[in-house]
Amino acid sequence: MSDTSCLFCRIVDGEIPATIVAETAFAIAFRDIAPKAPVHVLVIPRRHIGSLSEATDAAELGELAMLAADVARQEGIAESGYRVVTNVGEDGGQSVGHLHWHVLGGRALGWPPG
Repeated sequence: MSDTSCLFCRIVDGEIPATIVAETAFAIAFRDIAPKAPVHVLVIPRRHIGSLSEATDAAELGELAMLAADVARQEGIAESGYRVVTNVGEDGGQSVGHLHWHVLGGRALGWPPG
């Protein structure tokens, strides 16, 4: 089920172009249009889930995690290290109201993040 007002649902539906790097029946992974690292890929569920706080299915979250790990291997950052981040809500920095995980790598990442 998609939300026609949601940017990421529109990407899933093919209405907005994206550079898709991997996909499963449940999720897709595509390049961020404003990358914060040499590798910056977003992993999202195909169905609309507003954020991690709205997720109810552990198996679906497991699929997102596995796809994030697959993307890291595919992008050549699994060995050197990478970060997987999800922002929840306005104070958490969530800018699109659709659950998404950032897979970041390709350089040393500092902590805490910006």
